Amino acid sequence: MYADRLLPHDLESEEAVIGSLLIDGDSLTNITSFLKSSDFYVAKNRWCYESCLALFERNEPIDQVSIAHELSQRERLEEVGGSAYLSHLVISVPTSVHIEHYAHIVQRASIMRQLITAAGDIAAIGYEGSTDTEGTLAQAEDVLFNVRTGWGTRDFIHLREILDTYMEDTATFDVSGEKSLAPIPTGFPDIDKLLGGGLQRSDMVVVAARPSLGKSTLAFNIAHYAASNGSRVGIFSLEMSAEQIAIRLLAGEANVNSHRLRIGLTNEAEDRRVLDAIGALSDLPIYIDDTPVQGIVEMRGKARRLETQRGIDLIIIDYLQLLSGSEGNRNENRVQEMGLISRSIKAMARDLDIPVLAVSQLSRAVEQRPSHRPLLSDLRESGSIEQEADVVAFIYREDQYTSREEWEQRNPNDPYPQDIAEIIFSKHRNGPTGMVPLYFKSTLVKFESLDRTETSRELV
Repeated sequence: MYADRLLPHDLESEEAVIGSLLIDGDSLTNITSFLKSSDFYVAKNRWCYESCLALFERNEPIDQVSIAHELSQRERLEEVGGSAYLSHLVISVPTSVHIEHYAHIVQRASIMRQLITAAGDIAAIGYEGSTDTEGTLAQAEDVLFNVRTGWGTRDFIHLREILDTYMEDTATFDVSGEKSLAPIPTGFPDIDKLLGGGLQRSDMVVVAARPSLGKSTLAFNIAHYAASNGSRVGIFSLEMSAEQIAIRLLAGEANVNSHRLRIGLTNEAEDRRVLDAIGALSDLPIYIDDTPVQGIVEMRGKARRLETQRGIDLIIIDYLQLLSGSEGNRNENRVQEMGLISRSIKAMARDLDIPVLAVSQLSRAVEQRPSHRPLLSDLRESGSIEQEADVVAFIYREDQYTSREEWEQRNPNDPYPQDIAEIIFSKHRNGPTGMVPLYFKSTLVKFESLDRTETSRELV
């Protein structure tokens, strides 16, 4: 039916996007969050965009000379029309100011092409004549769902906007001020002491643990405290929605059971505390991007744009293993891909001159050893995480592996470590390693410092 019709595309907009990048390479950060190389209909424009992404990943300048060199390295320069075509692109667009407008046109045309392809796939499903009606409908829904999830994207939104949905409040918050060069405090004095005052700028900090031990909670607690002290925090959450993070922060701030808060079973006194907590949290410079599927290039572009528009002092990534590498490296194995991701995160920390705290999963090897204390070799999928990170901290909780009865039999003179988490710093590139115990308040989804005489010890 569509054989005699040209697929939707906009050649002028495609050329305008590439021309804008040739004029101002930094404008790439305005479009990486939603425009993919596969959105380009014309192959030579797609190759040019892929070259721009490759240069961006390597922190190299994007201009006519560098793109020509990159295309030449990929043996594509002659196919796109040589330097003459690149010159044509520069001449065809007077300014890069409208790059987002052109990019959205390219993206919309790509979505229309995907819809046409999906229509053909759904027609093929119908022609199969399956007797399983429900299964057939489910297949058709999956085809359309894949189109929607393939192009849908989000970006950073202020914590206040999320809480406004909760309270139907329309106030806004303006963030201003110059970036400090001081470390970012974590809110835990003993951790700050071990790290030399807090999270150091340009550092890649990894917090790793097995599932359900509180690694995301610790990261969000640090984000909350840092923002409370004036630091501007960006959170990339690939696992939890922005609303879930907001509820966690709200429960901790209001000292209200997070489960009862989530299902609306709070009493009058707790409601008053929740209202006060919303007021306090709404003024914090926390920005959350909960795009569930995104690559490291898209993330770096968003981080740079946030730095330009609002300023940024700390980035949280939750969590590493949910990130994907660049579009041009689909054939790499996961270990190689994770190596690229780790290097890119470290480059982002140095480029923005801020600490980047990345949450990471641990492999199942931890569960298979008699001692369940994590080791650097347990970092899941890549030794490059250990190599690139400046600080690696593990969360270990004895009460997750040992029952009270077993503990009392083996340690009759020591109290059972109920809800005690050991934050084990196994790597610290510029300082000592050590262990800091914290108390985990599970009902409030919150860590707190322990009031002990000796709160840290050197690892042996």
